[in-house]
Amino acid sequence: LLAAGGSFGLLVSPLLVARVEALGWPVALAASRLAAVGAVSFLAMAIFPVLPVFVIGSLLATASASAAIPLMTQVYQENYPERERGRRFSRTLMIRIGVAALFSELGGRALAADMGWYRGLLLVVAGAFAFSSHCFGKIPSRPLQGSGSTHPLRALRHARDDRLFRLTLITWMFMGMGNLMMYPLRVEYLANPKYGLALGVGEVALLVGVLPNAARLIMSPVWGWLFDHMNFFTLRLTLNLGFLVGILSFFMSESMTGLVLGAVIFGVSNAGGDVAWSLWVTKFAPPERVADYMSVHTFFTGVRGVLAPAIAFHALNTLTIAKLGWVSAGLIAVSILLLLPEIKWGRNARKASALVEESPE
Repeated sequence: LLAAGGSFGLLVSPLLVARVEALGWPVALAASRLAAVGAVSFLAMAIFPVLPVFVIGSLLATASASAAIPLMTQVYQENYPERERGRRFSRTLMIRIGVAALFSELGGRALAADMGWYRGLLLVVAGAFAFSSHCFGKIPSRPLQGSGSTHPLRALRHARDDRLFRLTLITWMFMGMGNLMMYPLRVEYLANPKYGLALGVGEVALLVGVLPNAARLIMSPVWGWLFDHMNFFTLRLTLNLGFLVGILSFFMSESMTGLVLGAVIFGVSNAGGDVAWSLWVTKFAPPERVADYMSVHTFFTGVRGVLAPAIAFHALNTLTIAKLGWVSAGLIAVSILLLLPEIKWGRNARKASALVEESPE
């Protein structure tokens, strides 16, 4: 349940966006109220230190944070100029990565010294959610425009009606399944003696946490600039190729050089993936429907977020981790092949979506 909280929030995001539209709330106000749910959840976890409250509170907090993503994408659409959207978003991303790394370090040291500090850390996180709620409430935003439909899953119709959007979602599914199948196996591959490496905690932390996040932090502004100026499908192809090479380098290698190379390539690709995953619908959707389009994207992300790790660990009963790496790389290769014919649309995907739908072909 703890691990599924974020994916659960992504799965319910179409319902949430429909509800926010029906209530007529400005989207930033809705995000503010979701952050308040997180604050109350962590506060309850600190006050009542029992397992059921911890599990339910964690589930609610992580789900509310991820469910707000389509609303915040609408906020980016409204407040960030199109030619600077990737660059500005990458700045917020750098702050998020840096603060997360710092808090992980300080929180880890506190818990290593005395596990009793956990309730204090929960209060700190509750305060962070509360401050986020306050900040969200100060951001200019508008209510979502009426879509003419009251169906709670109405946003999913965009995947049916918009061919280019539908095709891109399919490529995301292939790439995402391949990437998410291998992501939780990184620690398993490095630490479990059955795979022959049996690295220590420090080496695992270096290869899974430090190096990828350092590369992610350094490369985020580069990918933000490229998102603003590069053909989107060429950008996506480059990222997918990076994930493919990173997986093969990491899981096919038993040398530290290969592992470091795979970790760095994964971090570089992940930096671009952060920007592209969060903003790509702004290149496809009509400005007033960005939250709808994003909720469809996050819904399918939630689907693969739940399925991919379960499939991976089940597949290890019959496949070696190297063979599973090849399966993952094959899925990503399919996504690359599907995107190749669409490069011609990448400069103005929003206009292309409309043109493709109007064409009898």
